[in-house]
Amino acid sequence: MMKIGIIGANGKAGSLIMNEALERGHEVTAIVRNPEKLQNDNVTIIQKDIFDLKTDDLDSFDVVVNAFNAKFGEEYLHTTSGEVLIRELRGLPNTRLVVVGSGGSLFSDEKRDERIYETAGFPQQFIDTALQMQKNLEDLENTDDVNWVYISPSGLFDAEGKRTQKYETGTDIVLTNSTGESYTSYADFAVALMDEVEYPKHHNERFAVISESE
Repeated sequence: MMKIGIIGANGKAGSLIMNEALERGHEVTAIVRNPEKLQNDNVTIIQKDIFDLKTDDLDSFDVVVNAFNAKFGEEYLHTTSGEVLIRELRGLPNTRLVVVGSGGSLFSDEKRDERIYETAGFPQQFIDTALQMQKNLEDLENTDDVNWVYISPSGLFDAEGKRTQKYETGTDIVLTNSTGESYTSYADFAVALMDEVEYPKHHNERFAVISESE
C-alpha cells in the first residue's frame, strides 16, 4: 500500500485515477479546492489550491499525481502550477511526481520533427494547452532533483471511454493500436498510470499510452 496524493481528484481524469488507486487498496488523499465536488467519500482531503501547496503538504506521500486541468484562457497555469510542484518537491527523492500530461505534444513519427499540435486538423482550442503542458515537461526535463514521470495519452482522449485494461505504452511518439486507431480512454489511462505507480518502468521521462481495441 502506498500513500498517494492526487491533485485535481474531482476532475475527470483525477477522479478515475483516485477510484483506481482506492480499488487497489492504496491510502489516497484528494488535494482539491472544492471538496464538495468529490464523488468518493473514502479519501482524506487536503483543501488547498495547487499554487498554495508547500513541501510540508507533500513530503508524506509516496506519490503525488498532478491531474490539474487549467480552464480555457488560463492555459499558462499548467506551466506555473508545474513550477510550484518542482520547487516544493525538490530534495524529496522518496516522493514521486506523476503528471497527467499532454498528448498534443507527442511527436507524430520517428523523425521527431513535428508534434501532434502542429499537424493539420489539430483542434485550435487545444493548442495553447498542449504548448503550456509541453513547457511543463521541458521544465521537468531540466530539473535534476525531482523524481518524476510524465504520461501522455495518444490521440483522442475520451472521458466516457470504457475501462478495458487493454493498453500499450511507448515513448514520446504518438501511438496507434492494432486497428490503426489513436485513442485512449480516461479509464484505461488511469489503469496505465496506476500500473506505472505500482511497477515503475519509467524514470524522469515521458511515455505515451494508448487503448487497445476491445
